[in-house]
Amino acid sequence: MKKYIITALLTVFSVFSVAAQLKSDAQVSTLYKDYIAIKTSLSSDDADKASRSAQEFIKSASSVKTLPENKLKALTKDADVISKTKNIKNQREAFQRLSGNMIALTKEFKLSAQPVYVQHCPMKNADWLSNEKQIVNPYYGKAMSSCGNVKTEIK
Repeated sequence: MKKYIITALLTVFSVFSVAAQLKSDAQVSTLYKDYIAIKTSLSSDDADKASRSAQEFIKSASSVKTLPENKLKALTKDADVISKTKNIKNQREAFQRLSGNMIALTKEFKLSAQPVYVQHCPMKNADWLSNEKQIVNPYYGKAMSSCGNVKTEIK
């Protein structure tokens, strides 16, 4: 009888654990969607849109309950810089730090149901995340849109 009770408890715990992980993934997935909006704006040299997208990122981050405070602070700090400036050079510098923090999240959470690509700009020696294989460089925008390569595919 003890064996059945222990098995039942472990099963219930596993179900709750999986449900909690799915909720965590969904919250971080929303951050990823907002991150992609920032990347897309920078890729098209649109500082105003990057600023608005960063504001959405910060808003989404405020509802994430599954990340440690220090990780959320690092993410929102960089997004805050992007949201408060219209200088695209400064936005891109902050985006580089934001990308590093987002890439670190890929080791802990599933960001998307689709593959996520870690891409690299050799000119800037910087990485970013993308939801497509095609290179659209956020660090140089339209001037060097296709500069870069896919480093890793995360499924």
